[in-house]
Amino acid sequence: MLKKNLIINGSSQVLIVDGEATLANVLRGQLHMTGTKIGCGKAQCGACSVIVDGKVIRSCVTKMKRIPDHAEITTIEGVGTKDHLHPLQLSWMIHGAAQCGFCSPGFIVSAKQLLEENINPSREDVRDWFQKHRNACRCTGYKPLVDAVMDAARLMRGEVTTEELWCKLPEDGRIWGSNYIRPSALAKVTGTWDFGADSGHKLPCGTLQLKLVQAKVSHANILSIDTSEAEKMPGVYRVITAKDVVGKNKITGLITFPTNKGDGWDRPILCDKKVFQFGDAIAIVAADTAEHAQAAVEKVKVDLELLPEYMSAPAAMADDAIEIHPGTPNIYFETKVVKGEDTAPLLEKADVVVEDDFYVGRQPHMPIEPDVGYAFFDEDGKLIIHSKSIGIHLHQAMICAGIGIESEKLILVQNNAGGTFGYKFSPTIEALLGVAAVATGKPVYLEFDYYQQMTYTGKRSPFFINLKYGATKEGKLIAMESDWSVDHGPYSEFGDLLTIRGSQFIGSGYNIPNIRGFGRTVCTNHAWGSAFRGYGSPQSLFSSEVLLDELAEKLGMDPFELRYKNVYRPGDTTPTGCEPDVYCLVEIMDKLKPKYDQAKEWAKQPPSAPNKKRGIGISIGVYGSGLDGADSAAVNVELTATGVTVYTSWEDHGQGADMGSLATAHEALRPLGIKPENIKLVMNDMERTPNSGPAGGSRSQVLVGNATRVACEALLQGIKKEDGTFRTYEEMIAENLPVFFQGAWTAPASECNVETGQGNPFAVYMYGAFLSQVEVDITTGKTNVVKMTMVADVGKIANKLVVDGQLYGGLVQGLGLALSEDFEDLKKHSDLIGAGLPFIKDVPDDIELLYVETYRPNGPFGAAGSGELPLTSPHASIINAIYNACGVRVTHLPARPEKVLAGLQAKG
Repeated sequence: MLKKNLIINGSSQVLIVDGEATLANVLRGQLHMTGTKIGCGKAQCGACSVIVDGKVIRSCVTKMKRIPDHAEITTIEGVGTKDHLHPLQLSWMIHGAAQCGFCSPGFIVSAKQLLEENINPSREDVRDWFQKHRNACRCTGYKPLVDAVMDAARLMRGEVTTEELWCKLPEDGRIWGSNYIRPSALAKVTGTWDFGADSGHKLPCGTLQLKLVQAKVSHANILSIDTSEAEKMPGVYRVITAKDVVGKNKITGLITFPTNKGDGWDRPILCDKKVFQFGDAIAIVAADTAEHAQAAVEKVKVDLELLPEYMSAPAAMADDAIEIHPGTPNIYFETKVVKGEDTAPLLEKADVVVEDDFYVGRQPHMPIEPDVGYAFFDEDGKLIIHSKSIGIHLHQAMICAGIGIESEKLILVQNNAGGTFGYKFSPTIEALLGVAAVATGKPVYLEFDYYQQMTYTGKRSPFFINLKYGATKEGKLIAMESDWSVDHGPYSEFGDLLTIRGSQFIGSGYNIPNIRGFGRTVCTNHAWGSAFRGYGSPQSLFSSEVLLDELAEKLGMDPFELRYKNVYRPGDTTPTGCEPDVYCLVEIMDKLKPKYDQAKEWAKQPPSAPNKKRGIGISIGVYGSGLDGADSAAVNVELTATGVTVYTSWEDHGQGADMGSLATAHEALRPLGIKPENIKLVMNDMERTPNSGPAGGSRSQVLVGNATRVACEALLQGIKKEDGTFRTYEEMIAENLPVFFQGAWTAPASECNVETGQGNPFAVYMYGAFLSQVEVDITTGKTNVVKMTMVADVGKIANKLVVDGQLYGGLVQGLGLALSEDFEDLKKHSDLIGAGLPFIKDVPDDIELLYVETYRPNGPFGAAGSGELPLTSPHASIINAIYNACGVRVTHLPARPEKVLAGLQAKG
């Protein structure tokens, strides 16, 4: 042990520490200063940034023995408080720079030191600083962070006041459509917004720490599990295996379509007979400390019989492949598209036909916050599970039978969650926590390290697509044929639904009167497929948008003009045979046209270096707001002595559920003249909040927003007097009238027919167009995206800051999908850098957002969703721009430099 005299946030502290302990763990564990976060644990993300003697350091890898005596340490707690904010914290709020907020303390601390050294930085200075110090963000696309630093510097130089920068509301106080700051922003920028690992430090003594015994192979039979040696290790309370699970030990996938050949109960909580993928949980060690639990993990002996590993859909579809789940074929779901006339004769007679094969791979979500949660029994004997779940009611239904507990005795609560980008649409650690709590009868806590985050949680499901277009010589699309295989990993949950997305979105945005398609879901041994932003559209639209550029080249047409000729116009129908909710793509294209013309002129100018070539590319994107068919949501509201309380399960993972709830409720309650600060939000606790449905598929603003509107309208009607004025809370109580009101809304939509792909699956859609400008280094193959432009129509915007943030973040995730992100190699792709996370200098600072706000008849106050749209097809525009620059067309993502260089060399 070491005795350290330190000055932390201006206060002298004497600490007795383990010299091998990290500064981050001492700050968080010994001092309970949890504003400093731990993300990757490998100095790759900067969430742990603190200042030591005037230098920004990453505290997750800085051991206490390296910290000199009397070192001056500044953490987020020392930057500013809620009552005395630093200009950086103010500016972070003003620019919506804290989305999930997990990385915010690290960025703010890092930026504080920058401004100490340079109070008048350029934007490039800021970007260089964050790149140098490895500050990574997955939510924001970085641009708002640079904006925030620049305005903080202006505040510090006295060039502008807080009042000048702060959001200004109209005279009527309306916040709908404004830059009103999200309610959680203040806590996020001060480091007081407790995430799951922060709450873990506040659990009672005796809470058991959990660690997992996980598979280190991808496919095997389990012959035996020997826990005897592990059980004797210091501090071990119990080693839990499948035999200790009182329930079915399965997570149900809640099969959507009856033609699915599986039964949906294919995912074990703890593997008992087989290992299906690398990282599968085989046993849980519960001990007094995390260190003791991990030491015991290494003593559990698992004897395996190795089986063939099918790491892609083609491998699992091979004739000699064995069934991964015995009794269920590896191809376990199939669907078709039948729209219009038979395409074969039409394609045979078409003036122009193009065909190509496409692959969009296993993109990892890479949230900065690893998965974390805890569970305990309350005084009523109910099992309470806290996690990052973005579908608390959905997940309860998926895991209760597997754990072995009645649904009414299982309560899920969402912790304040760092970004998930969809991976938490599936349960991850919830069932593990439940099984451990039931087996031990004690509070339990499980926190993943980043390797586990990468190898255990789901990934985007790869699509292998063959696509063919037929068109007239004038460029009118007349027919399309598609064939796609979805590599959904070993577990079937939502795999059929994802496969249907190919029917809905391959070729979407264009009037294609005649379509034939065939899609299938394939079980493999690679990472299980979970939802990821865009959910099927990035795969689907990549094929149709890149092939459209190939068609334009064959026709000798400008890619913009070809798209303009074919986008939806009144009377046109989607690939599912229904009319879109609104016809806005022509207006979107019109708005993009001047930017496109400017980009063409830019491409003609000399590049930034002689070894580089410039190019531009475009694409369009379409996605539905909701789950298929009659999706529904419920929200409750209550009149109180101080205002109105909204009870909602609109789960928040950085996308702004708090702001969406507040803006929608405030808009609905405007007849009351209520101020936003008098609307209280109670969110995401099954004991208090009704089933609003999961926060995925860009459904929440539409579904939960409408339910919020209905509940608020019921409240207004319930408190209205005969003269049209409203009763106060006191009057309602005096008259013995109810003050609690329920709201529900169901989408007027119908699911697609599995045999034809035809239907009206979504009541509301989002539409957009993307323009990318790139430079390609022809000596290395490296692509630099210089500028991205997006024209978005997400209906009437509920909150401009939130929607801007969603679009910036989604665009940059699309850039990563295009150029770097992958989870194919289990060794290379198991951390942020290896898997290709874009850092700030990988991303253009020049990102321009333009809006068309077409009123949505089925959206609350005309709004659609927004989160999925920016990741529908920006990657296709980048790939099209690469081809425009250097003549290399990449159809198998990502377009890493070596792939582009190989294409250049093949061209000669």
